[in-house]
Amino acid sequence: MATAPDRLLLRLEWKVVRRLDGRLQGAHRTTYRGSGIDFTGLRAYADGDDARHIDWNVTARLDEPHVRVFTEDRELTVWLVLDRSASMAAGRPGRGKHDVLAELALVLTRLFGRGGNRVGALLFDTGMLRVVPPGTSRRHALRIGAELDRTAGTRGGSTTDLAEMLDAAGRLARRRALIVVLSDFIGDGDWERSLQRLARRHEVVALRIVDTADDVLPEAGLIVVEDAETGEQLVVDSADPLLRVRFREAVDDRDARLAAGMRRAGVPVHRVDTDRDLAEALVEVVARTRDRSA
Repeated sequence: MATAPDRLLLRLEWKVVRRLDGRLQGAHRTTYRGSGIDFTGLRAYADGDDARHIDWNVTARLDEPHVRVFTEDRELTVWLVLDRSASMAAGRPGRGKHDVLAELALVLTRLFGRGGNRVGALLFDTGMLRVVPPGTSRRHALRIGAELDRTAGTRGGSTTDLAEMLDAAGRLARRRALIVVLSDFIGDGDWERSLQRLARRHEVVALRIVDTADDVLPEAGLIVVEDAETGEQLVVDSADPLLRVRFREAVDDRDARLAAGMRRAGVPVHRVDTDRDLAEALVEVVARTRDRSA
């Protein structure tokens, strides 16, 4: 009988991966390449060529210097940094932030893997760390899905240390890689300095998963609000105009600080709303990446 990750991946392959396959192949342009080089042919020596690449056998046979031509191996190692903290549980059943994170992780694993790249995953919650080593196959995507399924109900009550999450990614990715951070970026810690350290060595992309509950205070009279990270509860009057203004100012300040920190680190951040079509959101991410590269 098919497992939950298997059913989810099958649905995503039909509804999302098929729509994106071909549209995204080769679309991601990274400043880093794989560690290998491939021999592609020979050409006549020209001034300035590296003498170490001279093919002496061909040179002797043709009585004219020739050099070997190589191309860089374009295969990447991709690390998905997956935030499994308590705040990621926000959202309506079946379409909360943790559901969208799981879908994004499976889709990205399949898309990168089909291009020959190796994809690994780091599942992080404060005090808990799970690692899936890089791989390429569909079975590997299912392994990441199984780990996401296993960690779905293991969230603690402490605030997420974003700096610890990013530092863990830096310790894990020993060689240059593409690191995709999937998180709502709700948490504590000097994450900006950690992000800058990570971005100096790797190419880093941030996918910020956002639910309406993160941005909007419902106007419903007296309500109980709960800190998703710590579990602390408070009764508030959601119709209070002053409270609503302060809530909006807090949201705007949070977004501005996040955008400024990402900008200083040179890391592009893409917002993915839980009510957004996943394929459309990823196409937009790639379009913005192309514009940024250009």
